[in-house]
Amino acid sequence: MYTLKVENLSKRFGSRRVFSDLSFELTTGRSLSITGRNGSGKTTLLMLLLGLHHATQGKVSYVCDSEQLPDSAVRAGTALVSPYLNLYDQLTGEENLVFFATLSGINLSGKRIDELLATVGLERRGVDPVGAYSSGMKQRLKYAVALLKDPAYLFLDEPTSNLDIDGKLFVRQLVESRRRNSIVVIATNEEEDYSLTDGLIRLGQ
Repeated sequence: MYTLKVENLSKRFGSRRVFSDLSFELTTGRSLSITGRNGSGKTTLLMLLLGLHHATQGKVSYVCDSEQLPDSAVRAGTALVSPYLNLYDQLTGEENLVFFATLSGINLSGKRIDELLATVGLERRGVDPVGAYSSGMKQRLKYAVALLKDPAYLFLDEPTSNLDIDGKLFVRQLVESRRRNSIVVIATNEEEDYSLTDGLIRLGQ
């Protein structure tokens, strides 16, 4: 069983307090939505959880079966989908997947590429340059990149950004399937996204 434990987490930028004394614990099969007005620290909190920002105070722990995971295992077991993550427009969808797989030390077969593209609704579009994709198609490809690792911890920042009705349904189905065996954390201001998780934290109150 995997655990994400947050203890008394605080973050300040200079004299500005973003949030303070934030604590929660999630285990495999549990999920959490983080919401709040713009600037309340939703994305900042995700970055802290992923170790991409430093906390002013507090601790974030990743645990598997009572053993704290080393940084290398955390990197291997976490994935993020965010509007701020960039794909490579000059590469095809398949080439993007191979590139990110290589960065993660994953040997990606043609069959697995086809499976990932089909999972996110991009079958038969993998040979097209990503620069020709719509914004919604790019968002779908970001989900395929995240699923490369089969992550135990999945973080989603504005998960339905740039997606149409079919795309939002895809995200809902994906989260429902992933949260059975993973920990899922979502940062969102869309109320319909709250139902994707079984917990809610409001920042900026």
